[in-house]
Amino acid sequence: MKKVVWGILSTAKIGTQKVIPGMLKSPLLEVRAIASRSEAEARRAASELGIPVAHGSYEALLADPEIEAIYNPLPNDLHVRWTLSASRAGKHVLCEKPVALTAAEARQLEAAEGKVRIMEAFMVRFHPQWLRARELVRQGALGPLRAIQVYFSYSNEDAGNIRNQADRGGGALYDIGCYAVVTGRFFFEGEPRRAFALVDRDPRFRTDRTATAVVDFGEGRQLGFTVCTQCVPYQRVQLCGTRARLEIVIPFNAPQGEATRILLDDGALDGSAIRTEVVPECDFYQLEAEAFSRAIRGELDLPYGVADAVSNMRVLDALFRSERSGRWEEP
Repeated sequence: MKKVVWGILSTAKIGTQKVIPGMLKSPLLEVRAIASRSEAEARRAASELGIPVAHGSYEALLADPEIEAIYNPLPNDLHVRWTLSASRAGKHVLCEKPVALTAAEARQLEAAEGKVRIMEAFMVRFHPQWLRARELVRQGALGPLRAIQVYFSYSNEDAGNIRNQADRGGGALYDIGCYAVVTGRFFFEGEPRRAFALVDRDPRFRTDRTATAVVDFGEGRQLGFTVCTQCVPYQRVQLCGTRARLEIVIPFNAPQGEATRILLDDGALDGSAIRTEVVPECDFYQLEAEAFSRAIRGELDLPYGVADAVSNMRVLDALFRSERSGRWEEP
């Protein structure tokens, strides 16, 4: 297939340290340009990553006629604004999560669909360990799936970090809770009926530093998760069925270019029955960008569009409402 030509909207660390290195491995796309509000910063990043073109403004990147697709890793509160700007310039957009700060804001992207392709960048959905885990669920290896448990935490108390700035979309639910919600929707393969959240906010930053939630998918299926921005770093996904349990080791920050592990357990409490399945090495950022590039070229249907992003935001909206109301809320 003809390579898709990409531009990177900002020099954010997630892009320069994770996503772009993955993209550069792919024979299906070309990273031709990167932009920053500082031309010097754009040139520095371009030089370090081997990107041919550096633009000193976001507008210049969107005006670049050679660019077909944009990767948008800007702060959360800028996602919709610049994704819409890119779409008006005729560029397809892979936008970092969360795609917006509310479902209503995310729905603004619906007007651009049909003209360009837009996808929220949950790279985990392209990792073979997640696809293999879902395959085992579909095959009935666990029995009917009853409960999903997610824990995801890191420690960051830097006031200057965007994750600790409430007005920019910081906090645990926006940053990592969105992954937990995607986990439930991905493995239950449906949308939840109601959600409840218990939230602790940092008095300095006003962000939710710890959030614990129960999300009811109906028919006895429950997602429970805790996310925290001020705890020891740890992450796990547990899928519990009537016959067996499946655990994804390092589910969200799987090491790029390394093998990963899935643990299967038929219920022996001492762990003696745990069986390890090794998933071959891959780079899920590369796989995500390749899937989006193939969709641009019409080689496959877009796997996740604006409607999916809106659905995920509706659950986050319900959790924030539940924090305020102290009750179950419907997405």
